[in-house]
Amino acid sequence: MSELHPLDDYHSDGKRKVRKAVRKILTRPVLKTVLKATVWGEENVEGLEGAYVVVGNHSSHLDAPMVFSLLPEHMTENLATGAAADYFYRKKGIAKLTSVFFNTYPIERKGKTVGAHVGRAAGMTSRLLRDGIPILIFPEGTRSRDGQMGIFKPGAAAIALKIGVPIVPLAMSGGHEAMPVGRVLPPLNHPEVELFIGEPMHGQPDDTPEVFIARVRHQIEMMLEQKTANPDPSLS
Repeated sequence: MSELHPLDDYHSDGKRKVRKAVRKILTRPVLKTVLKATVWGEENVEGLEGAYVVVGNHSSHLDAPMVFSLLPEHMTENLATGAAADYFYRKKGIAKLTSVFFNTYPIERKGKTVGAHVGRAAGMTSRLLRDGIPILIFPEGTRSRDGQMGIFKPGAAAIALKIGVPIVPLAMSGGHEAMPVGRVLPPLNHPEVELFIGEPMHGQPDDTPEVFIARVRHQIEMMLEQKTANPDPSLS
């Protein structure tokens, strides 16, 4: 087996500053120019530090850029997300570019590992969380084709339970309408998008990954339905 993918870059002050500059100078101004974006619930994550898993619904290619550019800086400065090793890590240039924008780490897809990457990306999500790096996961696995939230796979909940870190539910509204599957750019009418940051959720002693992720999905569903980061369970 090859050496495991190193974690040094995810703790590098220099690379953190580069990502911050790119977001400040490029991605955040661009998003705020083409979208009317509002973030709700920042008070729910005040003081949140260390490792956790941000779990969001996924309906547009805008989702990851919005997360990394619009969420509070204390969340995004270390936040990382997985990218397919066989595609994004085949060439150093592409790997560095995705790292600058999304602080990516390689994920091996079944049957898709190639060359030097075989085995290097093993367990990266767990390794990063144990190293104090928060992770972004879209548990639907792919974008919604019709804007409706799909089934959440239990992997994010399983790893949160295993390592003992909270899940931060993130509900995103308007992304599908702004840039659905098949559209390259948002329209010029500044479509409205909203991001609702929920309170961190912790696994319960009797939770299975399926039960925990179902609770997370229900919380996101309530935030979208009630248009608030702090939904009333009695209204669900």
